[in-house]
Amino acid sequence: MELTSLRYFIAIATAGHMTRAARTLGVTQPALSAALRKLEVEVGAPLLHRTGRGVELTEAGRVFLAAAEDTVRRADSAVRAVREVVGLERGSIRVGGGATATTYLLPRVVSAVRSAHPGLRFFVREAGSRAVAAAVLAGELDLGIVTLPLDQTIARDLVTTPLVEDELRLIVPSGHPLSGKKQFRWQDLAGDSLVAFEAGTAVRDMIDHASAAAGVALNVVMELRSLESIKQMVAAGIGVGFVSRFGLVEGEGLGCHDQRLARKLAIVRRADRAPSAAARAFEDELRGSQRRRR
Repeated sequence: MELTSLRYFIAIATAGHMTRAARTLGVTQPALSAALRKLEVEVGAPLLHRTGRGVELTEAGRVFLAAAEDTVRRADSAVRAVREVVGLERGSIRVGGGATATTYLLPRVVSAVRSAHPGLRFFVREAGSRAVAAAVLAGELDLGIVTLPLDQTIARDLVTTPLVEDELRLIVPSGHPLSGKKQFRWQDLAGDSLVAFEAGTAVRDMIDHASAAAGVALNVVMELRSLESIKQMVAAGIGVGFVSRFGLVEGEGLGCHDQRLARKLAIVRRADRAPSAAARAFEDELRGSQRRRR
C-alpha cells in the first residue's frame, strides 16, 4: 500500500467530493477514481458511498481514515527527522583519540562544528590508538584519531586519512642541567627520573624504543594518562617528561638530537560504512583546522 494512495483517500474524505479533491491534489478525476478503486481492492471493503452531493465515508472508511492519517503523519515525521539529520539540524558525532587529540586537537574543532550546527551532540572518548581503532571498527565510534602505523589486521578494514605530524618534546624542571637548551641526547637522561605516559600506548612505545635503541634505560618513577598532569609533575620537580608539541608554546621543550621523536596522526573510519553528514562535517573541520595551523 503506497503513501500516495493514502494521501489521495484522505484528500477525498476531507473534501467530500471527488472533483474538488482532484483539483486540490492536481490530478485528474479519472486518475483519482482509479487510485481509490485500487485502494478499496487492497483493503477489501468499500471506503466511500457515492451520493448525489459527493462522497461519504462508509463505516470501514471511517476506521481506515483514522489509520491512514496516523500512518501519513508518522511517515512525514520520519522524513522530517531524516532531513534534520542530513541537514545537520540534529544528529550525533562519536569520536575517539589519545590524550594529545582529545586535549589539544579536538576542543577547537568541536567548538567550530557546534557553533555552525548547535543541534548536534558530541561523544568524545579518550583511549590509546589500538583501542580507538577497535572501537571504530566495532561501530562504537564514528571517527578516530590514531597514531600510525596501525596493526594491519585492523587497518585493512578502515579508511585512513593522514591528519598531522606530531613531535614529542622533552620538558624539564626549572634548574635542570638541560634547562634552557634546545636539544637533548638520550645519554643526557641516564639516571634521570622520568614522569612517563602510561605503558602500552603509542607515545610510550615510541619513547621506550628510541631510548632502548640509544642504549639508555629510562628510570620511570611515575606513569600518567594526562599530558597536562605530566606537565604539572615536571614543573613540581618530580622528573623530566615528554609531551606533544601541541601542548607547548612555540619554542618550548627540547627536541631529540639523536633522532627526532615524530609520529603521524591520522583519522580512521570504517571502510564499509559511509559517514553520516555530521561525521563528514566534523572530519572536514578537523582536517581544515590542521591546514590552517600550518
